[in-house]
Amino acid sequence: MSVLHQLVAGFRLGDAISNEAVLIRDLCARHGLDSDIRCPRRTAGAADRHLVKDVESLPADVKPDDVALLHLSIGSRCNEIFAKLPCRRVILYHNVTPPRFFERLNPSVSQVLADGLEQVAALRGAADSTWADSSFNAKELEAMGYEGVRVLPLLIDENYGHGAIDVGARNELLDPPMTNFLFVGRLAPNKRHDRILAVFSAYQRYVDEKCRLIVAGGSGGAEVYKTMLLGSVYTFALKNVEFTDFVDDRRLNSFYSAASAFLCMSDHEGFCAPLLEAMAWHVPVFAVRAGAVPETMDGAGVLFDRDARPETMAEAIGAVLKDPAVRAAVVKKQDERIARFRARDAWGEVSEMLGLAKAGA
Repeated sequence: MSVLHQLVAGFRLGDAISNEAVLIRDLCARHGLDSDIRCPRRTAGAADRHLVKDVESLPADVKPDDVALLHLSIGSRCNEIFAKLPCRRVILYHNVTPPRFFERLNPSVSQVLADGLEQVAALRGAADSTWADSSFNAKELEAMGYEGVRVLPLLIDENYGHGAIDVGARNELLDPPMTNFLFVGRLAPNKRHDRILAVFSAYQRYVDEKCRLIVAGGSGGAEVYKTMLLGSVYTFALKNVEFTDFVDDRRLNSFYSAASAFLCMSDHEGFCAPLLEAMAWHVPVFAVRAGAVPETMDGAGVLFDRDARPETMAEAIGAVLKDPAVRAAVVKKQDERIARFRARDAWGEVSEMLGLAKAGA
């Protein structure tokens, strides 16, 4: 292999797919292989644009002994370019959010997602090998007619669970002492922030009024949804609810370091990296049994059925957080889960995905 070209629909440090692309690039560099990351120029964050190359120039740059790795996650110009590249082609599927979640709140986003699913279907047979970052995602591809799909769980780097902290932000969350609930993820209807608010409302009303909810995640394209959520905060008369939008790593780390519980009520996740990140910070995780969430948690944390009542979930969360022995047992299981994840041979897995293991590289 001469060069690994990774294609991503958009690039912004802090995004799980972007972070994985950087990790794979760095793994290649450590093993003497050249690699670059390509995306449409308009979808690269301004602060991170220097880390990527324009995907439009890739057809002129690619050589027959190169490898193209498509991080497939949404409709993108990358998908069209990838299908015609004259080199070894590999797909790593990260899931496309079902358009139905956005039909009423943002029809244009719903259409982009629908176009993305059409492109995923059209790429069937276009790659030399196809991978997915969860069994849940692999089954989705198989339902579209893909064959031989293998699983490469999302890669995480050594910074999971530690890193620089915004001390001021952390101190604000710890003084006065309060139960801090955290959710990390973009504002999107499939992530069911409305259900997070309902559970938090029940907790604040019936379990402990001294609690706070922090929702960290970008809101671009979800302005109507955010307005609805803010309306719910007002309707429920909730106290201490903060929507932070996208934050840098230092501030996000301060949220994790001060969190009492991570609350995920999502209806659809292809992997959900923040679950592992919360575990790495030793934060008890409470989530709904949906999508790839049970697979990612792998027996750790606390899972609720989709139809569980907010009051029931709030009471269960309180029982864990208020009993040191129970909380410690939950965290211990999570520590074991993240330890298994860290013990992976990342380079061995990436080499196999790229076809290097077979070539003896």
